[in-house]
Amino acid sequence: MYKILKNEKISPNSYLMEVVAPEAIRNALPGQFVIVMGKEDSERIPLTIYDYDTNKGILSLIYQVIGASTEELSTLTDEIFAVVGPLGKPNEICANPNEFKGKRIIYVAGGVGIAPVYPQVKYLKSKGFDIDIIYGSREKDLLLIRDKAEDVARKVFYTTDDGSFGEQGFVTTVLEREIHNYDICVAIGPVIMMKNVADVTRKYNMKTIVSMNPLMVDGSGMCGACRCEIEGKPKFACIDGPEFDGHQVNYELAMKRMNIYKEEEKEKWEQMKKSLGKH
Repeated sequence: MYKILKNEKISPNSYLMEVVAPEAIRNALPGQFVIVMGKEDSERIPLTIYDYDTNKGILSLIYQVIGASTEELSTLTDEIFAVVGPLGKPNEICANPNEFKGKRIIYVAGGVGIAPVYPQVKYLKSKGFDIDIIYGSREKDLLLIRDKAEDVARKVFYTTDDGSFGEQGFVTTVLEREIHNYDICVAIGPVIMMKNVADVTRKYNMKTIVSMNPLMVDGSGMCGACRCEIEGKPKFACIDGPEFDGHQVNYELAMKRMNIYKEEEKEKWEQMKKSLGKH
């Protein structure tokens, strides 16, 4: 069991959890993730490492309540059953910062995608990089950790679908307008957003990295649930990723696979909310 220090709501459907898990973060680098289980009989939930303090052994996670498992996770206050990590490969730039010195890098975050973007930008700032971020969501209330993003980035461009904060519109509009100022793009967020970003950067032959978040079970490459198609070949997000060349991803297949169990998950979530007295 792992001690929970904090598990608080930070937006209408997102939570910040802090857990004492020194082994899971001892050798972690930005871009990697952990798999958590709320209780002994809970489903495994893959979550990107949002922040960590290796001196204190504290792991910070941001997650969105989108189903029964994350609904259950949001109810925990004292302990969490399991935290396994770090898993996956770290971000390519963070793992090899010297190879990218002098490159102008733009990060594009969509919704809760700011959670994995933040540690990468924070880490690269510590290595002497000046990074800009384009951050978009449906509305102002769904923009997370704005102060933290602004603290580590040189500049943050905000967009909202409804115009309630920043520019009204999509992240791709800002990206296309500003793209000549950058050499590399890293996009993390909904699959459709990453696809649209890759469509823009492809026109300019700009190196683009995306982070895939498919269905995942064991996190070791054994189950095959997180299979993606990259450059026409099967890859597993848990061991080959989660980050891939954004111009080589089969996004249509990725979106189709993510909806395979949509109805079953909806039914389970309704049952979970009833058991918690929620409607």
